[in-house]
Amino acid sequence: MLRGALWGLMLVVSVVIYGSHAPLISLCRIGGQIPFSSSSVVLLIELSKLMISGVMLLLWDRRSMQLPVPWRLAVPYALPAVLYGTNNNLVVHMQHFMDPSSFQVLSNLKIVSTAVMYSIFLRQHLSIRKWLALSLLTAAGVVYSYGGIQDLEEQASDPHLYVSLPGLLLMVVYCLISGLSAVYTEVTLKAQKIPLNLQNIFLYSFGIIVNFLLHFTGSHSGGFLDGFSIWVLVIIISQALNGLIMSAVMKHSSNLTRLFIISFSMLVNGLLSYLLLQLWLTPLFFIAVLLIGFAVYLFYGIT
Repeated sequence: MLRGALWGLMLVVSVVIYGSHAPLISLCRIGGQIPFSSSSVVLLIELSKLMISGVMLLLWDRRSMQLPVPWRLAVPYALPAVLYGTNNNLVVHMQHFMDPSSFQVLSNLKIVSTAVMYSIFLRQHLSIRKWLALSLLTAAGVVYSYGGIQDLEEQASDPHLYVSLPGLLLMVVYCLISGLSAVYTEVTLKAQKIPLNLQNIFLYSFGIIVNFLLHFTGSHSGGFLDGFSIWVLVIIISQALNGLIMSAVMKHSSNLTRLFIISFSMLVNGLLSYLLLQLWLTPLFFIAVLLIGFAVYLFYGIT
């Protein structure tokens, strides 16, 4: 019972962290601009996850450190690190070919790509009801992204929506990489019979290397910590914690659970945006709530 309560608490914490990410970034803005380097933040998140995993390994898996661990077990974690780094860069490049609202709407297609790759690579047969549930999650994401929350001034300005052909092609690549990296990580975590904390050390070590190269080969003005504030530190700590939770979810549950966590986080995002940023919840927000609730009922509530 205690383990079940702890698992439930972890899932709730993850939902809150996912949902609070965008509002926290908004609180960091100065004059409407993000004052810090996003690559610096990503690199510090990876460093934080590595340090926490190392401490947890010393505290809870010290016996495993006395056993010989072949370093060839670390090699598979290089691929997801490269894939995650590639997608982080694709997010930036896609902004040149579509507006932010279109990106938010179309990026929900990664729910479908993740589910398809999960079914193929883990050889999991999903019933029609479960496919319908995942389709409803995708629809909820599209509805929410299209206008679940709105700033009245932005609504009055009627921002122009546009998507070019290169943008669509990049979005397809982005969604495929997102699904592949998530499912590949799950397969690797479950295949290896070594402590999760040691697996995390492998994964985040490669993540640090990739993000270090991306940061210092990119063009950045200012210092590494320029524009940092207490809110940036909150983002780093919360995202590091969420990364560790997601590793546990993929190790002991599945990517489908992760998709439901991300979908539920939209509701937290909407409520926090309303409370902290004075944004308005539109009818589309409540439609998204209904779609997610129905998806949960179909996926988990019917035997």
